[in-house]
Amino acid sequence: MPGISLANTIAQLNAEDEWGPEITSSTTLDGVPYAPFSKGDKLGRMADWTQEGKEGRDRGQRYGRGYRDQQVFGAGTSSLFAVQVAEDESSFSVVDNTRASTKTRGFGRGGGTVFRGRGQRGAAQRGGRGGFQRAGQGPQRPGQGQYYDQRGGARGGRGGRRFGWRDYDKPQRNRDSSVTIRPGWSMKEEIDFNRLTKLNLGTADGEDLDDYGFLYYYDRSFDKPPIKNTERRLQSLDRAAYNVTTSQDPVLQQLAKDDEATIFATSDILSMLMCATRSVYSWDIVILKQGNKIFLDKRVDNTIDLVTVNENAADAPLEADTPNTQNNAQTGVKPDSINTPGNLAIEATMINHNFALQVVQESQSAKVEMSHPNPFYVASEETEPLASKAYKYRRFDLSLETDEEPFNLIVRTEVDAVVKNNISGDDQHLIVKALNEFDHKAQGAGGALDWRTKLASQRGAVVATEMKNNSCKLARWTTQAILAKADQMKLGFVSRANPKSSQAHIILGVLGYKPRDFANQMNLSLSNGWGIVRTIVDLIRSMGADDEGSDDRKFVLVKDPNKPVVRLYEVPLGTFEEDDDAITGTMGTDVGGEAEDE
Repeated sequence: MPGISLANTIAQLNAEDEWGPEITSSTTLDGVPYAPFSKGDKLGRMADWTQEGKEGRDRGQRYGRGYRDQQVFGAGTSSLFAVQVAEDESSFSVVDNTRASTKTRGFGRGGGTVFRGRGQRGAAQRGGRGGFQRAGQGPQRPGQGQYYDQRGGARGGRGGRRFGWRDYDKPQRNRDSSVTIRPGWSMKEEIDFNRLTKLNLGTADGEDLDDYGFLYYYDRSFDKPPIKNTERRLQSLDRAAYNVTTSQDPVLQQLAKDDEATIFATSDILSMLMCATRSVYSWDIVILKQGNKIFLDKRVDNTIDLVTVNENAADAPLEADTPNTQNNAQTGVKPDSINTPGNLAIEATMINHNFALQVVQESQSAKVEMSHPNPFYVASEETEPLASKAYKYRRFDLSLETDEEPFNLIVRTEVDAVVKNNISGDDQHLIVKALNEFDHKAQGAGGALDWRTKLASQRGAVVATEMKNNSCKLARWTTQAILAKADQMKLGFVSRANPKSSQAHIILGVLGYKPRDFANQMNLSLSNGWGIVRTIVDLIRSMGADDEGSDDRKFVLVKDPNKPVVRLYEVPLGTFEEDDDAITGTMGTDVGGEAEDE
């Protein structure tokens, strides 16, 4: 109503309907909140108790603090007080629950949509060349996982993970166990690697008990770089070599009868247990408890004797596809591929056998005889000459301060050759091993350099890459050298003559290391390995006799094929005994395989 003030209007309504604020002599409305208005607006509502705070916040965010001071008082609020005659149906809308027609691809890990391709200027949702960006994620500052360069492409910054080509579409690696877990087996303990890495036991260097076999001298010409434009082919030599398990070793059996120690093992089995936390593939160790004696044994067709290839690589070699493989787990590797983990392990084992025989000078007049002849060689039954090999039986003290009696371990160690010291002229024992390159461009190579062009100029980078990709294998070799008290390790670098064939190989070079120094470079702790051995043995000893009162028990320690976990199973005493004849038949090992001999 024109000409009538708001105070008079309120006073009249209050007097008639007894509604509104208390009537006072003052005509002002101090302290009463009401919406702003102008005299030209139609009065539809008396006051809006919520609009002022919300409107003020919105205006402050859009225009800053001085927004209200810059506007005409009450302007723009007429629509808030307009009387709506009917319900406005335009404010309602139907929600579309159907999926968008455009298909997106998600990461296999973490989710999120991936956009790939060449980056465009100003494009915020397409990654740069080789980059990526997740859907719904805006630009970020450098140091927050991604950053955007001037070309508009997203690149990985600090804290972010750079994905490789088709990294989101990699198949799930489900490896098989090295031994089939049978229904009658009883699991006694499950230990994860985090617990094993915290174990520690200081042990002395050990003492020599006896030695067997003989050694040839190492050929120093292999230490020199090969002459340019010439190739040194790896030869296949027929020599009798033995790798007998603990329970079949006559020397260890006699030492057990003489009560010389409590635990008995071979260096290849013991090194696998001591370096268990570095392993990725599955393996198993048979543990025999006979009275108060414990034997660390191995099965026939075990995986401990095989030399793995790139086991610790981030992109390890893939298994071949089988007809029963699910479509979502296809690896793309053909069944007849020579670059599967199993075929590579057989090839590497063959290379190590032949390389150790080739780098020695076979001379009957210049060889070092041990105290006793080879305990496994029977001249009347063998037709092939013996390989250069010496077996050293050594004893280590694993006793604790709380032990009432000595707690000793006897291990059979091996050395491959002998060499004259340049200064003192004394004979030094060598461990000879070989690293092999199958194809530096193939899947599973682990980012290795081309040995033919980089071994001479970037030797440190080549060795560092091998330490990363073959951490478990090199740790086992170093542990075996330290257990044998070898003076040096000789590591050969052998590559395929043709990357597409695993039959012919070339020796590219040989490097020598001291075992202790090499262990420090690899961050290898022998005290942690001894702690693992003592823990497993104490676990076996704590079980005592079985339900029938017998002290003879058998266990199997199995590394899980897909998890960093080891499990201890108790198995019947007759388990694996059906393969005893096969064990005796494979005491002599003849590994060949080179297609061409020189």
